[in-house]
Amino acid sequence: MKKTKIINYWSFILFISFLMVSCGEAEERNEPVEEVENTENTALETQREADVTLTQAERDALMPADVVAEFKGGNLRFIQDSLTPRNREARREATGSAQYPTGMVLSCIDSRVPVEEIFDQGLGDIFVGRIAGNFADEGMLGSMEFATKVAGSKVIVVMGHESCGAVKSAIAGVELGNITGMLNHIEPAIDMTEGFSDDQRTVENKEFVDAVTRNNVLHTIDVMKNESTIIAEMAENGEIKIVGAVYDVDTGRVDWLE
Repeated sequence: MKKTKIINYWSFILFISFLMVSCGEAEERNEPVEEVENTENTALETQREADVTLTQAERDALMPADVVAEFKGGNLRFIQDSLTPRNREARREATGSAQYPTGMVLSCIDSRVPVEEIFDQGLGDIFVGRIAGNFADEGMLGSMEFATKVAGSKVIVVMGHESCGAVKSAIAGVELGNITGMLNHIEPAIDMTEGFSDDQRTVENKEFVDAVTRNNVLHTIDVMKNESTIIAEMAENGEIKIVGAVYDVDTGRVDWLE
């Protein structure tokens, strides 16, 4: 009986020792994970704190090519899901009395086209003009003139997108209220799209729709240059750069028409 008690005693001691060692090992295994998480959080916080808007001098020192390069890099970050951590409080304070955007993007109103995110830009970085079919009427031309000539932006991006409802509606000849007049701005792009037979010129033909979408961007750029002497002269003098683009709603990638 006494021998049995001794065995049980030592068994208990061994069990407690094993438990303490195991717990210690678990803690040691967890420590590196916690360190990695803390390091990542610190890095994100550092990036967020470093996120600021440009001053006027910094923006004015940029060349149009610099802005285009930043937009391209921003789109890559968007595709990789690595958008810049934003310090929105600091940006609100910095832009409360003034703004110095680097460029303007003319886009469709489509909800799948979040312009600022697509180019990884924050509050105060860019002007955004949105209208179904991303065309340039008098009001939009005036907005572009303000963004560039008055506010100092260096780039205008005209961006269409894949599977655009406005483009499809124009191809289908939709007539409905004010939508009819709006779609008239897209019809020239349909007319300039060649290489398709009559039975191929339908909304069911993705290649035709994509071609019209691309031509709609190019047509809009022609309208800008032909109907705004301010924009045309600034582009001719190299003060601004006008760039066409088409956004892929499936991949998030921007196809630049240069």
